[in-house]
Amino acid sequence: MAKVAFIGLGVMGFPMAGHLKRKGGHDVTVYNRTPEKAAAWAEKFSGKSAPTPAEAAAGADFVFVCVGNDEDLRSVTSGKDGALHGMKPGSVLIDNTTASAEVARELYAAAKEKGVDFIDAPVSGGQAGAENGILTVMCGGDEAVFERARPVIDAYARMVGLMGPAGSGQLTKMVNQICIAGLVQGLAEALHFGKRAGLDIEKVVEVISKGAAGSWQMENRHKTMNAGKYDFGFAVDWMRKDLGIVLTEARRNGAKLPVTAVVDQFYGDVQAMGGNRWDTSSLLARLEK
Repeated sequence: MAKVAFIGLGVMGFPMAGHLKRKGGHDVTVYNRTPEKAAAWAEKFSGKSAPTPAEAAAGADFVFVCVGNDEDLRSVTSGKDGALHGMKPGSVLIDNTTASAEVARELYAAAKEKGVDFIDAPVSGGQAGAENGILTVMCGGDEAVFERARPVIDAYARMVGLMGPAGSGQLTKMVNQICIAGLVQGLAEALHFGKRAGLDIEKVVEVISKGAAGSWQMENRHKTMNAGKYDFGFAVDWMRKDLGIVLTEARRNGAKLPVTAVVDQFYGDVQAMGGNRWDTSSLLARLEK
């Protein structure tokens, strides 16, 4: 059993911290900007909460962070009362936020200055993956530190991999989001075409999902897409944030991402339709408006 802190109890962090407590059996203290949510977590999982990130991190062996973006991440780690101010030498800061590779490298260096280790560890699998403890975790950092942290991360993961030095986890998550953007747009166009052609979508998907066209998105989202329901996963607002990170990194490294850039604009159209909190499969709604 390790002493663990978890900072950020959103739709992902709340259940992830719960798995660390119940499945991992760790001593967990949480922090959230909304104290009521931290108190609710502590009551549900028989854990503890703290009033600041630094106090949550005090004495912890592993400190997890799962917040919204780069600036949120800097605030709860390096800012006033941030976690790094409370962490002990030799402890490990593990960031589950989907953020830039730049901020991951920045925090790796800041942690080293304090005698603390750092791993960027963004996740894939959405809210359902977090609730069921079956996330895919893409890590960047030092191998020896990763091997220390991996048994703890396993509490909420199905797959955990070290992708390279600091920032590599975030870069891998960018690859993940590029793949998803293209897949969902292709699926949306296919369902839209099938409907216009007068086909029975369920029969079509039953056949093609067993061939080369099959995907997780098709298996898990075609029914809700066909029904025009978009409340079953990762929100459009968050996907646009992630694709913004991807496109910024592509401008830096020279990668050409024409499909990703166009799909990002399509998600902007969905936002303009009021679909900010719809899930990413709502690209179909844009075609059918």
